[in-house]
Amino acid sequence: MSSPVILLPGDHVPSDQLSSNKSGPLRLGPGLRLLSAAPPTTSGPSASSPGHVLAATQAGILSIDHKKNAVSILSFPNGRYIPTPNDLVIAQVHHSSVDYFYCMITPQSPHAVLGQLAFEGATKKTRPMLKQGDLVYARVLSMGLGAGAEVELTCVNPATGKAEPGGLGPLTGGMVFDISTGMAARLMRASSSTAEQQDGVAGLVVLEELGKKLEKVGGFEIAVGRNGKVWVDCSNGGDAAVKATVAIGQCLTTIDEHNLDTNDQRKLVTRILREMKIDS
Repeated sequence: MSSPVILLPGDHVPSDQLSSNKSGPLRLGPGLRLLSAAPPTTSGPSASSPGHVLAATQAGILSIDHKKNAVSILSFPNGRYIPTPNDLVIAQVHHSSVDYFYCMITPQSPHAVLGQLAFEGATKKTRPMLKQGDLVYARVLSMGLGAGAEVELTCVNPATGKAEPGGLGPLTGGMVFDISTGMAARLMRASSSTAEQQDGVAGLVVLEELGKKLEKVGGFEIAVGRNGKVWVDCSNGGDAAVKATVAIGQCLTTIDEHNLDTNDQRKLVTRILREMKIDS
């Protein structure tokens, strides 16, 4: 097994690390910026050509997905979250003005601004009436330059005006749990993938296992923020809703803290649900 490639902000991605997949354009994930691109040709290599120059915008480990022709930077598991455009985050409303909600993303970062009309179908009459402490699932739309730059959030896709991907907007009910930024990234990859991968995505099978065992009590909803927050809601679980929500949070935080493998994750889910006396 080759050694992982660790990059710092400003480092260029080695051209020999890029995928040779010619079936489609190279997909850039979080932590990378395209500095220059190779000109398209009819007979030469496509967007994965070594002529492309990519630079890291954050420190982390280079990740290459040859099947999807994608490249990204995996941030260090316990690193501090740094807002990046297109990131999905769970933000908490701190206060509001006529035009904006001012939200907390992390304790150490300045308040992010969320437009009062930055919600699907929102007008001055139908906009959500959020108050201090309310939660929203939002996307980082833009950020200014320099230290203390203002981060702008949105709860719609600017191209469609829809709350895409599903779930953007106010989060009502449920509970929020703190996890590492590394665990948040793993959960987002796992929750967006199908269950066909037997060994799980990013070494995680906990969501699939919980889904199977909690199906009888109504299942659950989950929203993961890159800022190290995960929201869980089991409102369809009736009397067992609170216990199921706490059990899910306990599973996720324990796996994060102890870096459990797939077999231990399955054992943990079974043990915690049994201890919480939740029928599965």
